[in-house]
Amino acid sequence: ATAEAEFVASISCSGHGRAFLDGSILDGKPVCECNACYGGPHCSVFLPECIADADSGDPMFLEPFWLKHAASSTIVVPGWHRMSYEFNDDSLISKELDAQIRKLHAVIGNAVTDGRFIIFGVGATQLLHAAVHALSTTNHPSSPSRVVASTPYYPIYKEQTEFFNSEDYKFEGDTSLCNNNSGYKGNFIELVTSPNNPDGQLKKAVLQGPSAKTIHDFAYYWPHYTPIPALADENLMIFTLSKLTGHGGSRFGWAIIKDEAVHQRMLTYMNLSTYGVARETQLRVLKLLKVAVENEGKEMFKFGYQTMRNRWRKLSKTMSLSKRFSIQELETQFCSFSEKVRGATPAYAWLKCEREEDKDCNAVLHSVNITGRHGSLFGAESRFVRLSLVKSDDDFDLLLKRMGTLVSQENNNDGINKIMTHTDEFIGTK
Repeated sequence: ATAEAEFVASISCSGHGRAFLDGSILDGKPVCECNACYGGPHCSVFLPECIADADSGDPMFLEPFWLKHAASSTIVVPGWHRMSYEFNDDSLISKELDAQIRKLHAVIGNAVTDGRFIIFGVGATQLLHAAVHALSTTNHPSSPSRVVASTPYYPIYKEQTEFFNSEDYKFEGDTSLCNNNSGYKGNFIELVTSPNNPDGQLKKAVLQGPSAKTIHDFAYYWPHYTPIPALADENLMIFTLSKLTGHGGSRFGWAIIKDEAVHQRMLTYMNLSTYGVARETQLRVLKLLKVAVENEGKEMFKFGYQTMRNRWRKLSKTMSLSKRFSIQELETQFCSFSEKVRGATPAYAWLKCEREEDKDCNAVLHSVNITGRHGSLFGAESRFVRLSLVKSDDDFDLLLKRMGTLVSQENNNDGINKIMTHTDEFIGTK
């Protein structure tokens, strides 16, 4: 296994791709899988007309860290490993991984785990729906729970709730609209993302009272993306490995739950839908988290923070030269993890087209081969677009270059307009 891994790692893909053990084979060797906008047998050919993909939140920005720590983060899984459905205590959850997750939160200081239940899921996506199911009203089919989120909200909240089409709950849209129109009539399930996806704002629940239940999505509540002002101590909190370590493909997330009855309902959902998370995944996550908390977490989180800070600074500098486009402003706060006042380093830029005629901002970006995620998917206006900053260095560099082109065009056009205006005034004077 070691020999195979080292052989694949030795294959050169020019720094713009990667070969994998489970990839395509040509002439007995794994083939390079190239990053977007690169091609050729060794990913050495730049494709100038390609699309700068800033749509997905694929967290590849942490890949260089894991390349550097390949040895300490590698696992070998023999054929006899964990063949049983359950662990020897009849559960589906590794007790060692449970303990490692609690240690992680203690080191970072971003969530209370003492006296809480922890449940594993196939990414945050599965956990979100399990949580909606667990909190929904089941004894009043004529009055389903109303699922709401404050605009702009993560699109999967709406898509997932509508897809499962349950009689126990339905998506009602923006939290403030439901509050204004219904005056808290009925039962509500509010989804709160903090930092928010797409705009990076630290958010709190809007609805209060016995008829309102809240799911806190803390996928981005890590020092990579935001100052950590305080320990989160909510009734139901969801985290995901993908935005923590970058391993989106491992499909692993966890929920921290106060109420035992809610925990049991979520556990039943998991058992009936997937019967737990794969043992290989749990083993890999255990190894990754041990590396993440080495030296009190300083190395991985320092790398992640510096990478995102540099990207945000570069994009902010480019956008500061523009009047046509703007991006969100985020407050500086004291971060208990880094023990200093620092700014946010968000996963996404929430771009707005400021000109009245630019009603479809995504179409404007398409003019220079940039694709983002349309603002309407987040319940917002079409003049907003989410741009992903968490992809590979190649992806970010191309996005920055293309945005620079748009801003340069704007400034050049403004310069021409000023010259024409001055000329017209001069001719009029003559």
